[in-house]
Amino acid sequence: MRNYLLRRFLQAPLSHSRSVPAVSLSSRRYAVSAPLIEEEAETVVFPREGPGFSYGLNWALAGKGVIVNDKAFRNLKSSELQQKGATIAESLSGLPIHVRGDVLGGALEIPKAQFSKLLKQVTSHLSSISDIYVHDGAIGSSSKCDAKVRVISDSPSAVLSLSNVLWKTPTRAVSHDSCPLTVYVASSLSAGAMEAVGIGSQGKNGFIAADIERSSLILCGKAFSDTTGIKAALSSLSGPIISARGGLPLSARLLVSGDSVILLFAPEDIVRSCSDLLVSMDAGVILSSQGVAPFFQTGNSSRPNLYKLPAAVILASSDSSGAIPSVSKLSPGQAAYHFLAGYRNGKFTPAYIEIPSSVDPLELSKAVLSKLKDNQIPAFLINANEGEKLTTVIIYVMSLAEFRGKLSQIPEGKSLGGYGMGEIKN
Repeated sequence: MRNYLLRRFLQAPLSHSRSVPAVSLSSRRYAVSAPLIEEEAETVVFPREGPGFSYGLNWALAGKGVIVNDKAFRNLKSSELQQKGATIAESLSGLPIHVRGDVLGGALEIPKAQFSKLLKQVTSHLSSISDIYVHDGAIGSSSKCDAKVRVISDSPSAVLSLSNVLWKTPTRAVSHDSCPLTVYVASSLSAGAMEAVGIGSQGKNGFIAADIERSSLILCGKAFSDTTGIKAALSSLSGPIISARGGLPLSARLLVSGDSVILLFAPEDIVRSCSDLLVSMDAGVILSSQGVAPFFQTGNSSRPNLYKLPAAVILASSDSSGAIPSVSKLSPGQAAYHFLAGYRNGKFTPAYIEIPSSVDPLELSKAVLSKLKDNQIPAFLINANEGEKLTTVIIYVMSLAEFRGKLSQIPEGKSLGGYGMGEIKN
């Protein structure tokens, strides 16, 4: 009874203290020593939040299957991660990517039951260690059309690596997002646990597993060092979210000349010849009414996060038969057709997508057609197999983009051979 009265007394708000009748403690029956009061007070004071301890974050992580064992550190700076032991890991590539869902591209399929078993192993592992590291970011820098991402990791090194891939996002943006992606990193998960779900033996250094329906990505072992594979998996997971928010997830690259932005669709081996003109070698941009935003950080902090709508679109093909001219201007319908075909010397890469993708290329081509029409964006087809070097042709189109009136003067379906190519070449 005494303990109950003391708790009620200590928990009563100060604002009510004047209206509560004074209670005499003169009687020995109600006399309480000072040490006892302090002891009781310590048992009822609610613990305060501090570094590594947040009630809101802990509840959010519990909703993702991770029960914080001791501390969870969120959005630490690079210097703070390094103090926790983070190092720059050796880069890897070519790790196996397993994807559950309807995707195009070269990904291995993983059954629902197998992914569920793997996810349970990973969340149990993360719940068993003392410290976990959380990083919030985004794919795309347009707040209206991006895909928010939360990374839950057992390794500060993994967070350091992924923080250089994802765009920064405002505090609590992920918590308030309706459908964020979740990346689970289990770098120290035992090989036996990985093999128990039937995947570990396929990736000696680790593996990447994604479930589009769950909006979840799992990185096991050293997979966090395979930046190329991670970007491919994140691009696949984020496609439906970006599309639902009014953006077009395109496998394209950005060229910037002066005040003009050019959208380039081209196979990676062709793109290498003009890498010095690109904002980033990564294929992946979001086209929306706000402009164009790269999927991932470009590595150049001086560049903007969001670019204005493109002044032109370039589709690079390769045809050794000579049926396709060196460079020609296309109508919006022709551009959508060549975009959907992704033709290259007898082979087709729909929508120029060379990585696992969960977006329907046909629906994407219809959306591209609509964007070209609505915004009156001119499109050009380049035959990279012709005599003109790709860089020369790109510089030519970029020079015309500086004077947008020149682009509108060129008839659709017309080869550009007589529109100043000689001057550019010279």
